[in-house]
Amino acid sequence: MPYQEKKRKPIRRDFTPAGAEGAVVGRNAVRELLKSGRDVDKIFVQRGEREGSITLLVAEAFERKIPVVEVEKPKLDMLSGGGNHQGIVAMAAQKTYSSIDEILEIAEARGEKPFLLILDGVEDPHNLGAIIRSADVFGVHGVIIPKRRASGVTAAVEKASAGALEHMAIAKVT
Repeated sequence: MPYQEKKRKPIRRDFTPAGAEGAVVGRNAVRELLKSGRDVDKIFVQRGEREGSITLLVAEAFERKIPVVEVEKPKLDMLSGGGNHQGIVAMAAQKTYSSIDEILEIAEARGEKPFLLILDGVEDPHNLGAIIRSADVFGVHGVIIPKRRASGVTAAVEKASAGALEHMAIAKVT
């Protein structure tokens, strides 16, 4: 029988895991969520995954009296929409959008000239998360995104930003 190459499915760049509303997925994203002080309803940890940074995250959750629930991997897969959850998913209130005036107030409070990042047409949530992560590093006071034809703040954006989303003001405008 001659060698036959397997046909591979094309990679879908437009795929965004659905996940649960308000899910914060992955170790870095959950760490930054806990640092931000945003309300956390519950943290789900994969059964048997009490190693490394998850131990610290669970300890901090216990300290803040946040319920920690051990679940099987399929439950985390469902909550994360099939994304790479790294054994932990937190359920939190959705990040609220800021107004442009609030972003300008952040700059004024720091005694700096406003440094805004205005994005147009960034449809891939992974790209938006990476941009927010870079903006945080460079000291941007806030990111402005359009309401239409662009990615909003989703669990995929939170994960791709590696938690930087928790420290960045985001305004959504027409």
